[in-house]
Amino acid sequence: MVVQERARRAAVRPARVRPGRGILRGTVQVVGELLITAGLVLLLFVGWQLWWTNVESDARQSAVIKEFAQELGTSAPAAPSGDSAAAPAAPVDYGDPVVGTAPGHAGTIGIMYIPRFGNNYTRPVVQGTTGDVLDTLGLGHYNNTAMPGAVGNFAVAGHRQTHGAVLDNIHTLVPGDRIYVQTKDGYYVYVFRNNQIVMPSSTDVLEPVPTRPGVTPTESYLTMTSCNPRFGAEERIIAYALLDSWRPASAGPPAEIAAQVAAAVGGG
Repeated sequence: MVVQERARRAAVRPARVRPGRGILRGTVQVVGELLITAGLVLLLFVGWQLWWTNVESDARQSAVIKEFAQELGTSAPAAPSGDSAAAPAAPVDYGDPVVGTAPGHAGTIGIMYIPRFGNNYTRPVVQGTTGDVLDTLGLGHYNNTAMPGAVGNFAVAGHRQTHGAVLDNIHTLVPGDRIYVQTKDGYYVYVFRNNQIVMPSSTDVLEPVPTRPGVTPTESYLTMTSCNPRFGAEERIIAYALLDSWRPASAGPPAEIAAQVAAAVGGG
């Protein structure tokens, strides 16, 4: 009987946990909780990068466009109505493009319209490519590159997935697409030619003749640069275009973007 009682007590007696195992179990639990917390923080950060920075930048860029419209001093011409679908007028030769002077850092050069990116694509072009410009104000104009319409290389940079995602769709451009740049002097029409993937160190894309250092330019280029791939920055995607035509501000915007211009600066 005594033996049976001792056996019963031994059966219900809790097993002793070695001190080392308890410490290990606690450490694993703490590390697991820290990893979960870190994951949640990372998700919040990614959400902030991909959503909230775009919201903030879009609002600021809209304000920049309104300020530019006020500087123009006049309202943009109204978009043509559907009842006035007359045959297109013959192209007018307005002579050599008027080339403006680059403003100071963060000063507004104008507005870029790219129909391929959507009917509502209107983005400011601002002087400089530092973080305070690219992260907030829109497309940044590289210092020491040409101004719109000038012979040489008018080069700009922009983000793809954050801070307004101004060049998110740069990879969708196809040869022949038109890119419009509006300044206080007029409208400059560039035609997309091709794109190229390069390493970040390939700064020769900003040369007066892109990728050809030391060559004297005879044409007017537009070069747009952004990160590649869309959610990375290991490379750069470069889009090249050539100036096709220009028209002074007094002639009004090209018909293809008349509605966009009216919506962007019509209340200026």
